[in-house]
Amino acid sequence: MSARDDRPAIAGVGAYAPRLRIAAEEFVEAWGRFDAGGIEEKAVPDADEDALTMAVEAARRALAAAGREGDELAHLAFATTTPPMEEEDLTARLASMLGAPEDVSTHIATASTRAGGQALDAALDAGPWGEGVGVVAASDCPRGAPDSEREHAAGAGAGALVLAGEGPGTVTDRASHVEPYPGTRFRPAGDSETSGLGVTQYDRDAFTSALGGAVERLSSVDDAEGGPEVDAAAVQSPDGKLPYRAADALGVDTGTIAAAEAAGDLGDTGAASAFLGLARAREDGADRTLLAAYGSGAGANAFVIEAGGVPIEAALAGGEELSYAEYLRRRGEITSGEPEGGGAYVSVPSWQRTIPQRHRLVAGQCRACGALNFPPGGACSECGDPVAYDRVELSGTGTVEAATTIAQGGAPPEFVEQQSRSGDFVSAIVALDGPEGGTVSVPAQVLAGDREVAVGDEVVTTIRRVYEQEGVIRYGFKTQLAELRR
Repeated sequence: MSARDDRPAIAGVGAYAPRLRIAAEEFVEAWGRFDAGGIEEKAVPDADEDALTMAVEAARRALAAAGREGDELAHLAFATTTPPMEEEDLTARLASMLGAPEDVSTHIATASTRAGGQALDAALDAGPWGEGVGVVAASDCPRGAPDSEREHAAGAGAGALVLAGEGPGTVTDRASHVEPYPGTRFRPAGDSETSGLGVTQYDRDAFTSALGGAVERLSSVDDAEGGPEVDAAAVQSPDGKLPYRAADALGVDTGTIAAAEAAGDLGDTGAASAFLGLARAREDGADRTLLAAYGSGAGANAFVIEAGGVPIEAALAGGEELSYAEYLRRRGEITSGEPEGGGAYVSVPSWQRTIPQRHRLVAGQCRACGALNFPPGGACSECGDPVAYDRVELSGTGTVEAATTIAQGGAPPEFVEQQSRSGDFVSAIVALDGPEGGTVSVPAQVLAGDREVAVGDEVVTTIRRVYEQEGVIRYGFKTQLAELRR
């Protein structure tokens, strides 16, 4: 199936991976072996990161690269095999976090590592959207049994594409292929760990047959030539070796696969894998890329993408190495959760009313004196005038005015799990900048890694998990030291 003549163009690429990393040697020391071939280290989500927060990071970068804003979104697709809620339309939260209009069309793809390819395929059929844009965000953080090759490989990351009526990139060809290969990779209902039967040749046959079948159906492929003419091949990467075993089936050489390699330092990123490979290829200047997404079962999507000139904003570098014990703690394997009795209760309806502030930093500007109030409501904190406010969105930058470290035993009950997994954290008063000058002081956590936080430090906001209560995840802004922003 080739792309339509009126398909959307690619206007920007974004990518994100957590700063936390664990090296293969840590698994060797703990288990006496490391079963994920070709992976030297992998990205690890922090306690307050998940597939949704990583999707926000990648999508924001893609929009910034394209020079577009969230309120221009006409279509939003979210692809993941690890949704933080098994049943809930997470695109509603993603749209809110990105500042999309309420009439944005949304699509979610899940249950297969080819979900990113499926979401991109559907978006190409849905657009273009006039002056609006579409975003396809693929994000994942798989996990497996502690001693399994799935867990050894399991990484984390997100990639996103901005589609628009005009842009420097195009999808010149696309095709898909399915055939039944049950048992290669699966996660039973209600289970958080991905598994598989582990029949090596059977798994390899499923992988190469599905991907090869999709490439063979590309209209641009001449059987006599054997494959598409591309600079790089961003291939689904359950580990760092399997993509190379599919080189012949894809009709490319191993150097072409290496030009879009991302698993070696990020691990198995599930539905985001091929998107992150595309980002790596763009970072290295590849003009023409094969994006090949595979999902067990088995099925594949193949795209030939002319990406020369497509701007990219990526944050894929690591920043903090973990020991194996620290890795288990960050993953929540050895923590006890929230203590009995819970924390300060905030009902879901009450939380929902504050979502504009928590997701998009919506403040009020006093019509009497011009002071910023966050949250907006009641009398002006500056002049005391009980007037209506003009709605404004804060810039997302600011400065620390006061800070304290919350150590073991000092965290409010709702934050005990975060403290147990991530360690001591910083609670601060931050002066957030207004859109046209002025500041407003707000309480916020400061993500600082292993750095000290001091008065005067510059920060930027980011979306993270705040806590979970009544089985519902509460997302909101936190701040991060600007020097750690990648």
